[in-house]
Amino acid sequence: MNDLSDPDRPDPAALTIVYDGECPFCASYMRLVRLRGTVGQVDLVDARRSHPVIDEIRARNLDLDQGMVVRIDGEYLHGAAAMTALSLLSTRAGLFNRAMRALFRNPRRAAALYPVMVRGRNATLRLLGRKPIGTGQDA
Repeated sequence: MNDLSDPDRPDPAALTIVYDGECPFCASYMRLVRLRGTVGQVDLVDARRSHPVIDEIRARNLDLDQGMVVRIDGEYLHGAAAMTALSLLSTRAGLFNRAMRALFRNPRRAAALYPVMVRGRNATLRLLGRKPIGTGQDA
């Protein structure tokens, strides 16, 4: 894959982000991250809805309960790798985007932080009475 931090990088053929629309953290992140200014069209897909990309993700054995998926230039990035890509692709405008870039631009740091975030997400969903994505009708 191309260097995501390269300012001369051509626009990706397609950027698709698959996230949990019932997760308050995931939904807030999608509202706050600023990608359209740097990459153009972004296809946001709720992992709890029917969409062809969900079948592609499952065929690759990527667990949507353990992390979001970013499809860029035909490559599927999951979990910490997805967060690293998004942090490098987003604009540097705004405190939120600068903080996310600082935290997740380093793949090792992202790999250390992301599992903690997933555990917090999963605990929050249990407290809210929401089922894991993998228990949906298509699972």
